[in-house]
Amino acid sequence: MSDVFRLLGTPRFGGILVVSDHASNHVPADIALGIDPQLLTEHMAIDIGVAEVGALLAQRAGFAAFQCAVSRLVCDVNREEDAPGAVAEASDGHAIPGNMLSVAARAARIARFHAPYHAALAAQLDAVPPALILSLHSFTPALRTCDKPRPWQVGVLYNEDDRAARLALPLLTAEGLVAGDQEPYSGKLLNYTMNRHAEAEGRPYLGIEIRQDEIADAAGQARWAEILFRVTNAVALRLGE
Repeated sequence: MSDVFRLLGTPRFGGILVVSDHASNHVPADIALGIDPQLLTEHMAIDIGVAEVGALLAQRAGFAAFQCAVSRLVCDVNREEDAPGAVAEASDGHAIPGNMLSVAARAARIARFHAPYHAALAAQLDAVPPALILSLHSFTPALRTCDKPRPWQVGVLYNEDDRAARLALPLLTAEGLVAGDQEPYSGKLLNYTMNRHAEAEGRPYLGIEIRQDEIADAAGQARWAEILFRVTNAVALRLGE
Protein backbone atom coordinates (compact mmCIF):
# COMPACT_ATOMS: atom_id res chain seq x y z
CA MET A 1 0.00 0.00 0.00
CA SER A 2 1.06 3.57 -0.60
CA ASP A 3 0.40 7.03 0.83
CA VAL A 4 -0.58 8.07 -2.71
CA PHE A 5 -3.09 5.36 -3.64
CA ARG A 6 -4.87 2.35 -2.20
CA LEU A 7 -5.87 -0.85 -3.97
CA LEU A 8 -8.91 -2.65 -2.57
CA GLY A 9 -9.92 -6.17 -3.54
CA THR A 10 -8.16 -8.53 -5.92
CA PRO A 11 -7.81 -7.36 -9.53
CA ARG A 12 -8.76 -10.04 -12.05
CA PHE A 13 -7.80 -10.40 -15.68
CA GLY A 14 -10.94 -9.51 -17.61
CA GLY A 15 -12.58 -8.09 -14.48
CA ILE A 16 -13.61 -4.54 -13.60
CA LEU A 17 -11.31 -1.96 -12.01
CA VAL A 18 -13.03 0.94 -10.24
CA VAL A 19 -10.83 4.04 -10.40
CA SER A 20 -11.57 7.02 -8.14
CA ASP A 21 -9.28 10.03 -8.37
CA HIS A 22 -11.08 11.98 -5.63
CA ALA A 23 -11.87 9.28 -3.07
CA SER A 24 -10.02 10.81 -0.09
CA ASN A 25 -9.89 14.05 1.87
CA HIS A 26 -6.60 13.13 3.56
CA VAL A 27 -3.98 15.85 3.92
CA PRO A 28 -0.51 14.61 4.93
CA ALA A 29 0.71 15.96 8.26
CA ASP A 30 3.59 17.86 6.66
CA ILE A 31 1.29 19.83 4.31
CA ALA A 32 -0.60 22.84 5.69
CA LEU A 33 -3.28 24.01 3.27
CA GLY A 34 -4.23 26.95 5.48
CA ILE A 35 -8.01 26.43 5.15
CA ASP A 36 -10.88 25.83 7.56
CA PRO A 37 -10.80 22.08 8.35
CA GLN A 38 -14.57 21.94 7.76
CA LEU A 39 -13.91 22.50 4.06
CA LEU A 40 -12.25 19.09 3.93
CA THR A 41 -15.70 17.51 4.31
CA GLU A 42 -17.02 19.30 1.22
CA HIS A 43 -16.87 18.53 -2.49
CA MET A 44 -13.94 20.87 -3.03
CA ALA A 45 -11.84 18.35 -1.09
CA ILE A 46 -13.44 14.97 -1.86
CA ASP A 47 -15.99 13.21 -4.04
CA ILE A 48 -18.44 12.32 -1.28
CA GLY A 49 -19.47 8.66 -1.19
CA VAL A 50 -17.26 7.23 -3.90
CA ALA A 51 -14.69 5.65 -1.57
CA GLU A 52 -17.42 3.66 0.15
CA VAL A 53 -19.14 2.61 -3.08
CA GLY A 54 -15.81 1.53 -4.52
CA ALA A 55 -14.97 -0.44 -1.38
CA LEU A 56 -18.30 -2.26 -1.54
CA LEU A 57 -17.75 -3.14 -5.19
CA ALA A 58 -14.24 -4.37 -4.40
CA GLN A 59 -15.79 -7.01 -2.15
CA ARG A 60 -17.36 -8.62 -5.22
CA ALA A 61 -15.56 -11.26 -7.24
CA GLY A 62 -13.99 -9.79 -10.33
CA PHE A 63 -13.92 -6.24 -8.96
CA ALA A 64 -11.11 -4.18 -7.45
CA ALA A 65 -10.87 -0.49 -6.59
CA PHE A 66 -7.92 1.83 -7.20
CA GLN A 67 -8.35 5.03 -5.20
CA CYS A 68 -6.26 8.15 -4.72
CA ALA A 69 -5.31 8.41 -1.05
CA VAL A 70 -4.95 12.20 -0.76
CA SER A 71 -7.37 15.07 -1.16
CA ARG A 72 -7.77 16.76 -4.51
CA LEU A 73 -6.75 19.93 -2.65
CA VAL A 74 -3.32 18.42 -2.04
CA CYS A 75 -3.01 17.29 -5.65
CA ASP A 76 -5.78 16.76 -8.17
CA VAL A 77 -4.64 13.72 -10.12
CA ASN A 78 -7.49 14.13 -12.62
CA ARG A 79 -5.84 17.24 -14.09
CA GLU A 80 -2.86 17.54 -16.38
CA GLU A 81 0.22 18.01 -14.22
CA ASP A 82 0.85 21.48 -15.64
CA ALA A 83 -2.80 22.59 -15.26
CA PRO A 84 -3.42 25.21 -12.53
CA GLY A 85 -6.02 22.92 -10.95
CA ALA A 86 -3.52 20.13 -10.30
CA VAL A 87 -2.34 22.14 -7.29
CA ALA A 88 -5.16 24.63 -6.96
CA GLU A 89 -4.51 27.98 -5.31
CA ALA A 90 -8.28 28.48 -4.92
CA SER A 91 -11.35 26.26 -5.05
CA ASP A 92 -15.07 26.96 -4.82
CA GLY A 93 -14.38 30.57 -3.90
CA HIS A 94 -11.89 29.71 -1.13
CA ALA A 95 -8.20 30.63 -1.28
CA ILE A 96 -5.78 27.81 -0.47
CA PRO A 97 -2.68 29.58 0.92
CA GLY A 98 -0.72 26.36 1.32
CA ASN A 99 -0.88 25.79 -2.42
CA MET A 100 0.63 29.14 -3.35
CA LEU A 101 3.96 27.53 -4.10
CA SER A 102 7.19 28.36 -5.84
CA VAL A 103 7.84 26.65 -9.17
CA ALA A 104 10.19 24.21 -7.44
CA ALA A 105 7.80 23.45 -4.59
CA ARG A 106 4.92 22.87 -7.00
CA ALA A 107 7.07 20.51 -9.05
CA ALA A 108 7.93 18.63 -5.86
CA ARG A 109 4.22 18.29 -4.99
CA ILE A 110 3.49 16.89 -8.44
CA ALA A 111 6.44 14.51 -8.19
CA ARG A 112 5.29 13.29 -4.78
CA PHE A 113 1.64 12.58 -5.64
CA HIS A 114 0.60 13.00 -9.27
CA ALA A 115 3.45 11.13 -10.93
CA PRO A 116 3.42 8.02 -8.68
CA TYR A 117 -0.37 7.77 -8.76
CA HIS A 118 -0.42 7.59 -12.53
CA ALA A 119 2.64 5.34 -12.69
CA ALA A 120 0.98 2.90 -10.29
CA LEU A 121 -2.32 2.96 -12.18
CA ALA A 122 -0.54 2.33 -15.47
CA ALA A 123 1.39 -0.57 -13.95
CA GLN A 124 -1.78 -2.06 -12.49
CA LEU A 125 -3.64 -1.90 -15.79
CA ASP A 126 -0.70 -3.44 -17.64
CA ALA A 127 -0.25 -6.21 -15.08
CA VAL A 128 -3.91 -7.25 -14.85
CA PRO A 129 -5.85 -5.87 -17.82
CA PRO A 130 -9.53 -5.41 -16.97
CA ALA A 131 -12.44 -5.84 -19.35
CA LEU A 132 -13.74 -2.46 -18.21
CA ILE A 133 -12.52 0.50 -16.17
CA LEU A 134 -15.21 2.18 -14.09
CA SER A 135 -14.19 5.80 -13.50
CA LEU A 136 -16.24 6.74 -10.44
CA HIS A 137 -16.90 10.31 -9.28
CA SER A 138 -19.69 12.22 -7.55
CA PHE A 139 -21.20 15.67 -8.10
CA THR A 140 -23.00 18.24 -5.98
CA PRO A 141 -26.82 18.38 -6.06
CA ALA A 142 -26.67 22.10 -6.95
CA LEU A 143 -24.04 24.69 -7.75
CA ARG A 144 -23.44 27.46 -5.21
CA THR A 145 -23.92 29.94 -8.02
CA CYS A 146 -27.31 28.53 -9.03
CA ASP A 147 -30.35 27.71 -6.89
CA LYS A 148 -31.75 25.29 -9.46
CA PRO A 149 -31.08 21.70 -8.36
CA ARG A 150 -29.40 19.33 -10.79
CA PRO A 151 -32.05 16.80 -11.87
CA TRP A 152 -29.75 13.93 -12.79
CA GLN A 153 -29.18 11.16 -10.26
CA VAL A 154 -26.26 9.95 -12.33
CA GLY A 155 -24.27 11.23 -15.26
CA VAL A 156 -22.32 9.30 -17.88
CA LEU A 157 -19.18 11.05 -19.11
CA TYR A 158 -16.77 10.29 -21.94
CA ASN A 159 -14.46 11.99 -24.38
CA GLU A 160 -14.05 10.32 -27.78
CA ASP A 161 -14.67 6.71 -26.76
CA ASP A 162 -18.38 6.32 -25.99
CA ARG A 163 -18.63 2.54 -26.40
CA ALA A 164 -19.43 1.79 -22.77
CA ALA A 165 -21.46 4.97 -22.32
CA ARG A 166 -23.90 4.03 -25.10
CA LEU A 167 -24.47 0.65 -23.45
CA ALA A 168 -24.76 2.02 -19.93
CA LEU A 169 -27.22 4.86 -20.48
CA PRO A 170 -30.25 2.67 -21.32
CA LEU A 171 -29.32 0.26 -18.53
CA LEU A 172 -29.27 3.09 -15.99
CA THR A 173 -32.59 4.39 -17.28
CA ALA A 174 -34.03 0.87 -16.96
CA GLU A 175 -33.04 1.00 -13.28
CA GLY A 176 -35.53 3.87 -12.93
CA LEU A 177 -32.84 6.53 -12.74
CA VAL A 178 -32.64 10.00 -14.22
CA ALA A 179 -29.41 9.58 -16.17
CA GLY A 180 -27.61 12.42 -17.93
CA ASP A 181 -25.58 12.03 -21.09
CA GLN A 182 -22.50 14.26 -20.58
CA GLU A 183 -24.15 15.80 -17.50
CA PRO A 184 -23.62 17.67 -15.22
CA TYR A 185 -20.60 18.52 -17.39
CA SER A 186 -18.92 17.04 -20.42
CA GLY A 187 -16.22 14.41 -20.27
CA LYS A 188 -14.66 16.18 -23.22
CA LEU A 189 -13.61 18.89 -20.75
CA LEU A 190 -12.49 16.97 -17.65
CA ASN A 191 -11.34 13.43 -18.38
CA TYR A 192 -7.59 13.42 -17.79
CA THR A 193 -7.15 10.08 -16.03
CA MET A 194 -9.33 8.21 -18.51
CA ASN A 195 -7.82 10.07 -21.47
CA ARG A 196 -4.39 8.94 -20.34
CA HIS A 197 -5.02 5.38 -19.22
CA ALA A 198 -8.09 4.32 -21.20
CA GLU A 199 -8.61 6.33 -24.39
CA ALA A 200 -4.90 6.57 -25.21
CA GLU A 201 -4.53 2.81 -24.75
CA GLY A 202 -7.81 1.69 -26.36
CA ARG A 203 -9.14 0.36 -23.06
CA PRO A 204 -12.94 0.49 -22.61
CA TYR A 205 -14.10 2.63 -19.72
CA LEU A 206 -17.31 3.92 -18.22
CA GLY A 207 -17.25 7.37 -16.65
CA ILE A 208 -19.89 7.63 -13.92
CA GLU A 209 -20.82 10.68 -11.82
CA ILE A 210 -23.32 9.99 -9.00
CA ARG A 211 -25.16 12.87 -7.37
CA GLN A 212 -23.84 13.12 -3.84
CA ASP A 213 -27.15 13.00 -1.99
CA GLU A 214 -27.64 9.56 -3.56
CA ILE A 215 -24.54 8.16 -1.81
CA ALA A 216 -24.24 10.31 1.31
CA ASP A 217 -25.13 7.47 3.69
CA ALA A 218 -24.55 3.73 4.01
CA ALA A 219 -27.94 2.77 2.56
CA GLY A 220 -27.39 4.87 -0.56
CA GLN A 221 -23.86 3.56 -0.97
CA ALA A 222 -25.06 -0.04 -0.76
CA ARG A 223 -27.86 0.65 -3.25
CA TRP A 224 -25.48 2.19 -5.75
CA ALA A 225 -22.92 -0.58 -5.36
CA GLU A 226 -25.68 -3.01 -6.36
CA ILE A 227 -26.73 -0.87 -9.32
CA LEU A 228 -23.17 -0.46 -10.58
CA PHE A 229 -22.47 -4.15 -10.08
CA ARG A 230 -25.36 -5.02 -12.39
CA VAL A 231 -24.75 -2.28 -14.94
CA THR A 232 -20.99 -2.63 -15.29
CA ASN A 233 -21.16 -6.42 -15.57
CA ALA A 234 -23.76 -6.07 -18.32
CA VAL A 235 -21.66 -3.46 -20.12
CA ALA A 236 -18.49 -5.55 -19.88
CA LEU A 237 -20.29 -8.62 -21.24
CA ARG A 238 -21.73 -6.71 -24.19
CA LEU A 239 -18.39 -5.12 -24.98
CA GLY A 240 -16.90 -8.61 -25.17
CA GLU A 241 -19.46 -9.92 -27.63
